[in-house]
Amino acid sequence: MAQQPPVFPVASAIPPSWLYESFRLANERERQGPSLIKLHVGEPAFGPPESVGRSLAEAVLDGRTRYIDVHGLLELREALSEKLAAVNGIDAPADHLFVTPGSCQGLAALMRSLSEPGAEILVPAIHWPVHLQQALLGGLRPVFYGLDDSFAPDPESVRAVATGRTRILLLNSPANPTGALLTREVQLRLYELAARNGWQIISDEAYEDFAFESPHVSIAALERDLPPAQRLVNSVFTFSKGLAMTGYRLGYVAVARPQVCGAMRMVQESSIIAPSAPIQYAGLSALQAREALAGNHEFLRTNRDGVLPALREAGLLRDLPGGGWYAMVDVSSSGLTGEQFAAELMRTRDVVVVPGSGFSARPEFAADGTLRPLLPGGVAGGLVRIAFCVDRKQLAAGVEQIVALVEEKRKG
Repeated sequence: MAQQPPVFPVASAIPPSWLYESFRLANERERQGPSLIKLHVGEPAFGPPESVGRSLAEAVLDGRTRYIDVHGLLELREALSEKLAAVNGIDAPADHLFVTPGSCQGLAALMRSLSEPGAEILVPAIHWPVHLQQALLGGLRPVFYGLDDSFAPDPESVRAVATGRTRILLLNSPANPTGALLTREVQLRLYELAARNGWQIISDEAYEDFAFESPHVSIAALERDLPPAQRLVNSVFTFSKGLAMTGYRLGYVAVARPQVCGAMRMVQESSIIAPSAPIQYAGLSALQAREALAGNHEFLRTNRDGVLPALREAGLLRDLPGGGWYAMVDVSSSGLTGEQFAAELMRTRDVVVVPGSGFSARPEFAADGTLRPLLPGGVAGGLVRIAFCVDRKQLAAGVEQIVALVEEKRKG
């Protein structure tokens, strides 16, 4: 009998993202030599409100460490429901909210909750690589839609690439890694397209507090007057960005339809139950300290407006990012790929950035549907991502070295 070729799990065909790889390489380099200017990780220069840490410690010391309902701490969900109504215009009752260990896990659980055999998910051509990993691990087939000159979704491209198997439209505004913002006009066009075709929408709004060119708009606000059974938008948020609680791992998901809510409950019950109780009490405290958001927003805006114009003047950035913590810098005029540029920048100038090709990788599938090993590449191959949420002096020094290396390579 002929031996059958081995079949490998889907996860084995998905490599670590360039985000992880850049983090690993930077750590290895620092063990061997001088300290680095780190523009590769979205770790802000500011920290969470002091009351958050105190609330965490008090919850532990008071013994509030027991199991919590799969949906999350009721008191926290009720506060989140009020926040979503007042800030985002979203009608999300507490029983349609799930508290999650970071928005990352919430997104993964939501994709699993919406997945079905053969279903496709529409993903931006330049995307956060974890979105792609989550879709593949959730059994979804990613299809990529085009972006306009400002990296925002192009509704016509979304319409053109959709098929009869499309079930989910993924949106991310302000976007990681591009900083693109979705205007209400574009959101309305995308929402109408989804409604006509019966798609669910996943809206990743991790950077909601960092919209600079225009106010942040939650697409779920468009359907707040519809009955829950007719709604399309599932919105995902985090405490990591606006309130700098990156290591706390706390997020939340507002689920649209009752049946999706039931599926999400099953996914959460079978995987994590709920985030730790003390972390959720810390989140409740954070919601009561939202006055910190204004200063954090201004810090990012000042970094963007004060430092990033040097990249635009050097021809490496078309426009300042409209929001978020990141900018995609075009280094193709150096004659190097993003990977080559990032490697040389760290080796010769002690600055760490993330190669862009990891943000535009596209999976390939064999005829039998098996996922082939995922390789970086695509439309962002000549770009690198920088994080401008870091210390201002470090950011300015890193940008100066990026410009200098490009100019050196241009001169040959």
